[in-house]
Amino acid sequence: MDQIHLMKVLVAVGELQSFAGAARRLGISAAAVTRAIVALEQALGVKLLLRTTRSVRLTDAGSRYLEDSRNILASIDEANEAAAGINAAPQGNLAVTAPLLFGKAFVMPCIVDYLQAYPQVDVSAYFLDRVVNLVEEGMDVAVRIGPLPDSGLRALRVGQVRRLLCASPEYLEQHGVPAHPQALAAHTIITASGVSPQAQWRFGPAQAPTLVQVKPRLTVTSNDAAIVAASAGLGIARLLSYQVADELATGRLRVVLEAYEEAPWPIHVLHRESKYGSAKVRTFIDRLVEHLRAHRYLN
Repeated sequence: MDQIHLMKVLVAVGELQSFAGAARRLGISAAAVTRAIVALEQALGVKLLLRTTRSVRLTDAGSRYLEDSRNILASIDEANEAAAGINAAPQGNLAVTAPLLFGKAFVMPCIVDYLQAYPQVDVSAYFLDRVVNLVEEGMDVAVRIGPLPDSGLRALRVGQVRRLLCASPEYLEQHGVPAHPQALAAHTIITASGVSPQAQWRFGPAQAPTLVQVKPRLTVTSNDAAIVAASAGLGIARLLSYQVADELATGRLRVVLEAYEEAPWPIHVLHRESKYGSAKVRTFIDRLVEHLRAHRYLN
């Protein structure tokens, strides 16, 4: 049987977890689906699916082969579209994710410009202070802040930010400016789960860090809430430089312990496109990368 056809059948069965559902999607008989899976397993010499009267489940080998098959089929479709000229005009839905405040401040202006330039594209933007899995959650493009784990995703570095400690001038005048990270024990600490989820804060170089156990008096789930509390004079908060750029510029907040900061955190634009790439993703990434690399708060 044709290898591409066999891959399409496996992807349909694996995604729907049903032979009958795969048959309906592909417009073939259930018997033809069964024959295709049997032929593929015989050709590979490995079990891809575990079948019972009530369920269909992928084996470990089947899960890996399904993901590889998805990538191969997507590359074929994109190559065909590119050759036919379909990709000349971006169209369809584009799913984008970024951290909450970063998305609002830096990604949203780019999305608005992009939608105005390409009327045939719709964008779904997910601004969340958690790591979104591009593959499992169907994202096309993501912005990540911080070191990247090894993955099959493609990454473009667009800038960097500092993770810094800040407090209001009023708080520092009343309680003093800490001269060393260990002095934080005598201060009121505000923690934001998106930036400093651990009670142990790290300072200095990665090779020889200084670790300080902090006891927060206020813990909040959003970074903007931590900014409000710090600006109001409650205590010292640890935040990312872009999040407090306006407060620092206007003097509502001041940086403390700058000499003990960690190395800056990188910012990357991630995507999972093949070397061809769809027009909607390729054109958006080009625009977003240019926009972020030119921003003074990120470089």
